[in-house]
Amino acid sequence: MIDAFNGYLYFVTIVEQGSITQASQALSMPKSKLSRRLALLEEQLGSQLLIRTTRKQQLTESGLLLYQACKPHVEALNVMEHLVHDKQNKVKGKLSILLPLEFFNKVISGLITEFAFQYPDIEIHCHHYSSAYPEFDHQYDLVFVLHEETLPTSNWIGKTLLSFPQSIYVNKSQVIDESRSVEDLIHYRTIASSENEQWLFRNKESVQVFSPNIAMVLSSNEMRLEACQRGMGVVKLPDYIGRNNQKIKAFNIAGKVMAQQLTILFQSRNIPAKTRTFLDYFQSKLGCLADR
Repeated sequence: MIDAFNGYLYFVTIVEQGSITQASQALSMPKSKLSRRLALLEEQLGSQLLIRTTRKQQLTESGLLLYQACKPHVEALNVMEHLVHDKQNKVKGKLSILLPLEFFNKVISGLITEFAFQYPDIEIHCHHYSSAYPEFDHQYDLVFVLHEETLPTSNWIGKTLLSFPQSIYVNKSQVIDESRSVEDLIHYRTIASSENEQWLFRNKESVQVFSPNIAMVLSSNEMRLEACQRGMGVVKLPDYIGRNNQKIKAFNIAGKVMAQQLTILFQSRNIPAKTRTFLDYFQSKLGCLADR
């Protein structure tokens, strides 16, 4: 039984380290032995688990299923091992977090640094993505997503933490037509975040979808704000970015712009201690974001 568990432990380590070479260093065992153990596991299961090239490795469908099934148990056993051998019951390990680019970077950096001081045995690895939705990479313990529509279906478990109101903004000196229906926005040049951007407006019980007249595409909130300030066109921004800016003003539109949701994703309901500790800490600090 122990030998079988070791095989799964080696497999999970290879996946998370990104290569057999890195995994052999993490496990302090010869690369050749680790390769043999992986081959033996694939032979026992009758299925290839990893596709390996000189540049990268990639999970097969069977490998992904096995990794998702094994990781919670490996994490749980690691936690129990730490509890048994550490009288102070410290949470330990590497915690990988994926965040949207330009999302309260200064505030989040402060929170993460404060957390690192409180839990020095948790090694935090924080990365960012610039696309509308992240790739659901199994190597991350927590993924933060900003979204308006329902998230794509996946095996991840989501928990919505906050809602951020949004508005349509324009340069303060620009003259705005008094007729301000959603349809009237088509007459204004738009600074969009993506080529196929659509704006969602909530009107009573229904949702109206509007395709703006795109003049420029800038994926960065900061860059879109700057373009709006210079009079390039209208832009959709969270109110925590636009409402206190002295160079832009909000449209009054017959229809409320759909709020932006902050959802946190994790891979299993059996959350490891290090991940649960960070999640509890972050939720206790949500006021830092809500008050912006």
